[in-house]
Amino acid sequence: MALFGSSSSAEASSPSTSQEIKASLIRQVQEEAAMSNARSLIGKVNEHCFDACVPTPGSSLTAKESTCLSQCMEKYIGFWNASSRAYIARVSKESKSLGGADLSGVSL
Repeated sequence: MALFGSSSSAEASSPSTSQEIKASLIRQVQEEAAMSNARSLIGKVNEHCFDACVPTPGSSLTAKESTCLSQCMEKYIGFWNASSRAYIARVSKESKSLGGADLSGVSL
């Protein structure tokens, strides 16, 4: 029995099939990581910005609260993007130095 339950070992060892499976798994892991990062970002924005901008929640946001939330979210997302770029650059540099793949085109 070959890869993923296939009975044909020649079919499973085909370079294009193995590469396709590998690429598919990498894409799936990247998508799951992106979703996890997005959930984390939304949670952090809600936690930090809402608490800072809306001291006493009511039935609707005031103009001041809305402006505060918008500015806070923009800043927080900007910081998040900057730290993500720095992280990717560092991982890419370390990966290259270890003989791995170039990750400069990867996004979080």
